[in-house]
Amino acid sequence: MSISQAITCKAVVCWGKGEPWKVEEIQVEPPKATEVRVKMLYASICHTDFLFSTGFPLPLFPRVLGHEGVGVVESVGDEVKEFKEGDIVIPTYIGECKKCENCTSEMANLCLKHPFTINGLMPDGSSRMSIRGQKLYHLFTCSTMAEYTVVDANYAVKVDPGIDLSLAGFLSCGYSSGFGAAWKEFKVEKGSSVAVFGLGAVGLGVVDGARIQGAAKIIGIDKNPYRKDKGEAFGMTDFINPDDEPNKSISELVKEMTHGTGVDYGFECTGVTSLLSEALEATKLGKGKVMAIGAAMEDKVPLNFLAIALGRNLKGTIFGGIKTKSELPIILDKCKNKQLQVDQLLTHQVMLEDLDEAIKLLKQPDCVKVLIKI
Repeated sequence: MSISQAITCKAVVCWGKGEPWKVEEIQVEPPKATEVRVKMLYASICHTDFLFSTGFPLPLFPRVLGHEGVGVVESVGDEVKEFKEGDIVIPTYIGECKKCENCTSEMANLCLKHPFTINGLMPDGSSRMSIRGQKLYHLFTCSTMAEYTVVDANYAVKVDPGIDLSLAGFLSCGYSSGFGAAWKEFKVEKGSSVAVFGLGAVGLGVVDGARIQGAAKIIGIDKNPYRKDKGEAFGMTDFINPDDEPNKSISELVKEMTHGTGVDYGFECTGVTSLLSEALEATKLGKGKVMAIGAAMEDKVPLNFLAIALGRNLKGTIFGGIKTKSELPIILDKCKNKQLQVDQLLTHQVMLEDLDEAIKLLKQPDCVKVLIKI
């Protein structure tokens, strides 16, 4: 057991819908019985952080942002057995009890005992963060863009300190969501063909996963021409920039590259809902499979019914189907052994207090991930 007090530290706070993010001084309480308090070392900004700062899907403010990152355990609750002070951990937004129906199934990674939540509170319904006496909401179960954060021990994964910690945090959301979609969810078959819609961190994770699975043709699709070289570094074999042929649909362009048949697997990684139908139509009749990974801002999705009726399959995923306690360590090990191209994600680095610079960098066409050093 660790005996600790509340800590005053810096964190990235969003005060309301569409309001600019600010680095503020906040108070972080000691961990309760089943919790750990983590001193964050590195974090990064993900598309979902922007999504939640718009008030979608729940307008809960003020909120401490961030759900990608890695840190060191500063103190632990008296019922925590898995972690001790000094352990390197990744805070996660999915738990794993290893006993419930979903945890014991190969078909699901959403634990029923330690569920995926968006209410911004700890499992007991309270918050461990405040600012000038006002409650702060967490982002999922994480809030990694802070010097300190508190997470339930069921939402943390131990990290081998031998891994490059500046890269480890990248595996806590975007990249792993894409990698897992290809590697775990669809188990892309050797010699198959793949189309990846969007070559951000999620899409590049898909490319990497398809590569190690042995896909023969990996088509990357993005309007940003800078993503061509980046995609090739991860294993992409072909590139489509839809702006180059504006009179043709993306599905038409994909079919032109695949002798008119389309691909075996499509992965929608942008959150642009209209692309789901394009992704379906870009896959093979009767057996094409599409994974919806990108976080969308809309509750309802328009779909071409015929595209599905003709035997194609559409599936959604959270965190690429990866179980956090038992399978994320496998990906971390692959990263440590340089089997993955995770280092290619890193394009810029800033300190936490330079948040505004990080946001500006994310708008640059050559930017993939900005590492925030805390």
